[in-house]
Amino acid sequence: MRPLNETITACPPSGIRRFFDIAAEMDDVVSLGVGEPDFVTPWRIREAGIYALEHGHTTYTGNAGLPELRRLICDDLARRYDARYTPDRECLITTGVSEGLDLALRVLLNPGEEVIVPEPCYVAYQPCVSFAGGIPVGVPTRAEDGFAIDVDAVEAAVTDRTKAILIGSPANPTGAVQPPAVLRALVALAERHDLYLVSDEIYDRLTYTGTHHCLGAVPGARERTVVLGGFSKAQAMTGWRVGWLAAPGPIADLALRVHQYTMLCAPHVSQVAAVEALRAAEGDVAEMVADYDRRRRVFVKGLRELGLECPEPAGAFYAFPSIRSSGLDSETFAERLLKAESVAVVPGGVFGPSGEGHIRCSYATALPQLEVALERMGRFLSSL
Repeated sequence: MRPLNETITACPPSGIRRFFDIAAEMDDVVSLGVGEPDFVTPWRIREAGIYALEHGHTTYTGNAGLPELRRLICDDLARRYDARYTPDRECLITTGVSEGLDLALRVLLNPGEEVIVPEPCYVAYQPCVSFAGGIPVGVPTRAEDGFAIDVDAVEAAVTDRTKAILIGSPANPTGAVQPPAVLRALVALAERHDLYLVSDEIYDRLTYTGTHHCLGAVPGARERTVVLGGFSKAQAMTGWRVGWLAAPGPIADLALRVHQYTMLCAPHVSQVAAVEALRAAEGDVAEMVADYDRRRRVFVKGLRELGLECPEPAGAFYAFPSIRSSGLDSETFAERLLKAESVAVVPGGVFGPSGEGHIRCSYATALPQLEVALERMGRFLSSL
């Protein structure tokens, strides 16, 4: 048989899923691994979805998505962050943020062009660059700096093939929120070298210390920036698969062109539910964010009391403690912890070389479960 696609063949399976395939076959596992809220989608949003089904909203929508949803998203961006986009030309509803990332990279990249990706980073970033024909170039960040992006290191990685910089803030896996000064410096760098910026802001509402700053609102950024967001995390709508892309017209037009051939549109029912989420679910979001914040403080304090150094996560719902004091690499630590104490975490090395020596722990699970996990982790550390 002739060989299959070389780029996809060379891409390893997700480093996250391997551990959860093992965990699925075990009893009494406390999972701190999958980045999914343990909350059920708020009732008012589910009710809107039920209403949509009952009234036959089971057809395609326009390729770009429901006009009302696009208008509400653009209004929300303008109100919260002073990021201003035109609903009918600069906003596209996607099937989750994952599709938005894929569209942005396909539109921006020609074969062989490079994308700088500060890491540790979400496991999909570098494969998606490769799938779009690009070359991912990792630039490390450090726990000692709170995983803030080193703009000088990013600039040192720029070559004549560099096309874009891809960031996530708040970040998966570290929980880091990039300071305004870093965002401004990245925009200045992009202007100097004529680069695009792709900003994954799916965790924008899950910011606990300080304020989220939308990259598209930074002076000088708008015409070269693609902002990605959605409803999976803050509104607990992972399974509804609805996100959005906001970008200047020429970029959004091409993203729509790919989208209309490959996905056609995001699910109609999900878009109706997302409208309700923006119209009426702010109180539900605030309650969930406050609960995450309580869990964050309890869990990080508990990790530190176990002797694990842990930078304070300012956003998202992940802690990223160092496990170097254990003498184990991150994969061995995660595997042994799972087998010995039935606690599932993700080895930091799957998020890039600078994630090695850490583990990712999601605190998007109930506080009693987090307390059980801390007890078991303490027992495991004592056994080493």
